[in-house]
Formats: sequence, C-alpha cells, structure tokens
Amino acid sequence: MSQDGKQITVHNGLQVKPDYSFSDAPVYDIVVVPGGPLKALKLVESNEEIITWIENYKDKIVASVCTGAFFLAQAGILNGKKATTNRLALNLLERSFPKVEVIRGVKYVDEGNVITSAGISAGIQMALHVVSKLFDEETAKRTAHTIELD
Repeated sequence: MSQDGKQITVHNGLQVKPDYSFSDAPVYDIVVVPGGPLKALKLVESNEEIITWIENYKDKIVASVCTGAFFLAQAGILNGKKATTNRLALNLLERSFPKVEVIRGVKYVDEGNVITSAGISAGIQMALHVVSKLFDEETAKRTAHTIELD
C-alpha cells in the first residue's frame, strides 16, 4: 500500500507496486510500520496524511520495525508507553518524543496492542511474538522452524 496507490521507491532503490492506496485499502487487523534511514524520516514525519492514517489504527494491533517507531510516536500512539527502535536512533526518539519511555537493550517492547522492535532482525523476533500472541507458542515455534530461525 502507498499513500496514493502508485509505485514507490524504497531504501536502496527497491521498487514496490502496491495493491492499495489509503483511500481504497481494506481495514486491517494488524498494521506493521517499517522504518528506514534516519534522513528519510523527516520527509515522511511531516506528511500529515500518513500520520493520520496510522493514528486511525490506534485501537488495532500496531507494530513498528526499526525507525518505524517514529511514525507511531508522531501519531501519538506511543504517548505514555514504553517503546524501542534501532539502537542508532534511541537517543533521537527519546529527545524528540518525551512522552515515550524509550527502552534500550531489548529486541522488542510489547505494550498490548502496540509493539515496537529494534533493528530489522529484531523485527523477525517481534513478528514471531505476534504470532504467539494471536495463536500460541507452538505456532510461533513452528513458524520459526519453517523460516530456519533458531
């Protein structure tokens, strides 16, 4: 999905052709907000349409990978909650969003329906945690085995 449904270029030039735009997307049960380079955050954080779209999911399961936590924070979803992000961005998250309790040295933080993870590999661990929450520990273990993750 992209804001307008058009193809987008993401980090390192990868082209992504979305199926939906914000206006025609179905309502999701789970939203995962990816991150990216810190320099790109300023461009997207100032886009109110993206932040509003994320904010509309505050009552669903919302997860972030890496610096995706900045979008959740910008949308107010992390206010009064614990959160983490990529280790290189922890100080910036803490300075930029004083209502968020930044947690260091963890792979992910689960605050009920809001889950944040550190870097990309931590996002895999977070995803397995979500599988465990939605199904059970055995399903999460089977999923980890399937993707050859110990």
